[in-house]
Amino acid sequence: MTDQTPMAAEEKFGRELVARTTFEKEAVWLPSLSVHHMNAGQTVIDGKTFTECLIEGPAVMAVMNGTSFDSCNLGVAENPRTLLLDPRGDMIAGAVGMANCRFVRCRFVQVGFTGSPALLDGIEQDLLSARKEATPA
Repeated sequence: MTDQTPMAAEEKFGRELVARTTFEKEAVWLPSLSVHHMNAGQTVIDGKTFTECLIEGPAVMAVMNGTSFDSCNLGVAENPRTLLLDPRGDMIAGAVGMANCRFVRCRFVQVGFTGSPALLDGIEQDLLSARKEATPA
């Protein structure tokens, strides 16, 4: 006979969250999303699409292969470079890894970004270009 202990509500919610591939017009607390994926044995959040979502920290997002940002507001800072964290080692620890994820018209609050130097350079240029376009002449 097997033990049929009912699943706790939090565990059920976590499993459903990990199984989802799309998020639309909702707030997503990045630390919670990361913890539920870790509990499911997934060290990286992979293959999700976020459309018109509010992505909330505090968190540092490790932007990995296949992740893209389309018309997103990555955050507010006096100096946009403040949102970018340069890794010093050959690996990144303590960050929320995102691979093959797509962010469409999302807004990020209290989220920093890290990744390869080329990726950070690209994000920096995008942030500076967006700032220039938003500044009245």
